[in-house]
Amino acid sequence: MNEIERLCKRHTSLNDDDIRIIIAMAAVLQPLANLEDADVFVDCPSVDEGIAIVVAEAKPDYVPSSYKKTVVGLMALQENEPAVARSLRLGVATKQMKAITQESTHVIQSVEPIKNGERVIGVLIREKRVDEQRANNEHLHFSQQGYERIANALTHMASESTWLTECIDEALVMVNHSGIVAFRNTLAHELFQKLGYIEDILGQRYENIRPVEPEQNRGESRYTFVETTVGNLTLAIKHVRLNSQDIAFVVVIRDITWNKQQEKELILKSVAIKEMHHRVKNNLQTIASLLRLQVRRTENDETRAVLSESMNRILSIAATHELLAQSGVDQVKIGEVLMHIKSSTVRYFARPHFNVSVMVEGDDFYVDSDIATSIALIINELLQNSLQYAFEGMNEGLVRIVVKLGDLYSQIEVIDNGCGFDVANIRQNRLGLNIVQTLVKDKLRGNLAFDSGPGGTTVTLDFKNQIMDIVGVP
Repeated sequence: MNEIERLCKRHTSLNDDDIRIIIAMAAVLQPLANLEDADVFVDCPSVDEGIAIVVAEAKPDYVPSSYKKTVVGLMALQENEPAVARSLRLGVATKQMKAITQESTHVIQSVEPIKNGERVIGVLIREKRVDEQRANNEHLHFSQQGYERIANALTHMASESTWLTECIDEALVMVNHSGIVAFRNTLAHELFQKLGYIEDILGQRYENIRPVEPEQNRGESRYTFVETTVGNLTLAIKHVRLNSQDIAFVVVIRDITWNKQQEKELILKSVAIKEMHHRVKNNLQTIASLLRLQVRRTENDETRAVLSESMNRILSIAATHELLAQSGVDQVKIGEVLMHIKSSTVRYFARPHFNVSVMVEGDDFYVDSDIATSIALIINELLQNSLQYAFEGMNEGLVRIVVKLGDLYSQIEVIDNGCGFDVANIRQNRLGLNIVQTLVKDKLRGNLAFDSGPGGTTVTLDFKNQIMDIVGVP
């Protein structure tokens, strides 16, 4: 089975005839890539609506590719590649549409549907890079440049009075040795109108229209910078002295109001996320405390065991929300989640005087809150099961939790060196097993596998790296 067939059978609902057509199309990708001087791909629709899977690719031999690594086997999300989603859904070609690659670079896509009869079974994609450098060079930016470079450029503009002044995406005001505004570009004219000046600032004394206090521009320094608020605008203002016969200094002003608003919104969002997860954690811990009281009050061992298991499940979710509250974002490192689950589960379920080691190994990466919460519950159940049943009659034991990051799916293995069990006789009516199977299938959209023998048990689960609701492309 080649790679295309393997990917199609695992991630799509294509039949054998469809796959043969896709394989035949993939065979001509390299000549197409060289002919077009473009990256060329074949994507097929995944079983998950709104997601396509890259099954074949070809990079051009004579020009740089947009990609550093292969993207075969990765998913194409419709919000990043709307042209692909449109052609898959409507069965028509889509030309010259912007897209974002799996490596977060910007490209232009043209997409042609691949059909078997009337059915769309995939798309042929041609991608060329967006020449962002050329677009950026259409404007001159002084925001990140040093004094010497700014001064030289502005001196040239002042002496030559060229079209360059209109290519700056910042307001530019030139003041002569008499303190009069001798030049302003169009952006400066519009900015001062926005600030409330009715008349053109050209020809006015700079003293009368200066947006900052005089002391902020005084001193021996030839270059000063300040951020200030004028009215409802936030401005970044640079004051540059020139060695020019006609011009004494230049003021470069950038409107950063939008940037500051975005910063405030991010801060507020972070605070809101922290508060949300903090409240969820507190509520879950309150419920766990109530269950703990019930455990102490009951005399029935079976009831006590059921309540203890439920309490630990709740605490495993609470631990995840505690980590999310600390981070202030809706993501958390999977290693931190597993370490918290390990500590709490060992504390509650390890047998007295039994020497058990639980190790967390492998990759560490960020997952969103839904994935983190599901994994916390699953690992809690699997680890709890190992501690309670895997080491009967043994004096010591080892449990390894191994994490492997993948491109589309990642994997976690829970491996113990216990006495093993008969996989064929797993009790399907057990609540813990039902929780694990439901979470893996419905929440993580993955698979669960058991392998057990006299040398121990390995439980393997794989899960999607990104779980999201997909909205249809209009």
